[in-house]
Amino acid sequence: MKKSILLVVLFLAYNSINAQKMDFWLDTGIKIQYGGSMLFNSAVADDDNWDYTITTSSKVGGKLGINWNYTGISLDVMFGQLKGKYQNTSATGGPDQITKVGSIDAYLLFRDARQKGYFEVGPKVSLIGDTKTMEDGAGQSVTVSDFYKSNSFAGVIGIGTYILGNEGRFSGILGLRFEYGFTDLVNDDGRALTESRQPVNYIGEASSTVPIFAGLVFELNWGIGGVGQAKCGEKSKFIWF
Repeated sequence: MKKSILLVVLFLAYNSINAQKMDFWLDTGIKIQYGGSMLFNSAVADDDNWDYTITTSSKVGGKLGINWNYTGISLDVMFGQLKGKYQNTSATGGPDQITKVGSIDAYLLFRDARQKGYFEVGPKVSLIGDTKTMEDGAGQSVTVSDFYKSNSFAGVIGIGTYILGNEGRFSGILGLRFEYGFTDLVNDDGRALTESRQPVNYIGEASSTVPIFAGLVFELNWGIGGVGQAKCGEKSKFIWF
């Protein structure tokens, strides 16, 4: 009797899976990321008047996922600021310096998701917006956008796990993401040896300033639908979740 019931359950499960087999499916979601950030410049590290201090940055946005089996492509768009902080270590002392780089970030990430976890890797393109600098603790900031380029490129690597669901209709994912910039954020005017040198007025030869981020990312996803067979033997068509 038990064997008969088990066979019936397996048969129904098999028919249920094959009744709506997805060739590929789409999902969309909202995202938020928060973590440590810095604007790295090797010349600043060599300057006796300044030193690095890790600060925090956050961004929000959304995604569109194109998935098949355990792999897929995630198209993310994030909005916010990435901050860099520099400690004043000069003999005369002085306030620390904070630089905030506003941007719209577009990600094209390959994602492999297996056993309730995922690994992602790909490029990021940033459209640089308002960039401001200020003394730590001061209420006023100075706009320095003219000294920064209009775009930048970075590489992204991330890992994570499902914490809410793990199927196409709805899921919540928590992960770790690391981003490293490949191009200099500062333009030629900002690299010149003047009082307006960016990201801080360091001495010596000019060096590239690249953004670095490492932190948490959380996303809530909703399935849109996919291409599959509504019934066994029928032609594939788009099925809404």
